[in-house]
Amino acid sequence: MNSIRTWFAHAWLTLLVAGIVIALDQWSKAIVRATLPKFDFVPVLGNFFGWQHVDNFGASFGLFQDARLVLTIVAISVTAAILVYVRYIPRDHVAMRILLGLMVGGAVGNLIDRVARGYVTDFIVLRIPNVYAWPNFNVADMAVVTGTILLAIYIIWEDVHSSRAAKAQAHLPDNE
Repeated sequence: MNSIRTWFAHAWLTLLVAGIVIALDQWSKAIVRATLPKFDFVPVLGNFFGWQHVDNFGASFGLFQDARLVLTIVAISVTAAILVYVRYIPRDHVAMRILLGLMVGGAVGNLIDRVARGYVTDFIVLRIPNVYAWPNFNVADMAVVTGTILLAIYIIWEDVHSSRAAKAQAHLPDNE
């Protein structure tokens, strides 16, 4: 019981962020499924940004179509790995806990769709008319991508910061 308390003391923020992402993702997808006919484009900002309900049988942004079992295993494995790893993150690394929560929430949000429906509901459209249309995506996709990119930046930042601090410490005169 004590190890569960210890884990939860480290994981609560990650779980909270993940829960918020999952709730927003599932809520937004339910609204889209209930109100937006498939393939109809509803402009929000001209033809640059809008809503379009599509079923995605692949991963984020339409990658890896028809790989449901592999994507399910990957989502479960990544989620489990993060939830085990979070225990070992120093308590003062709040940003890392939040970013991992975004990743877990996004993975679980799409996993819920994939298991319950066999596909993921995507609905956000970004495009440059007559030039490029980004594949439709959803709140879970945004959370995973944002969490991953910002986590990479965070890790690089921390590495550079600690390297500079170590070099500065090495160049201090001895206090003998």
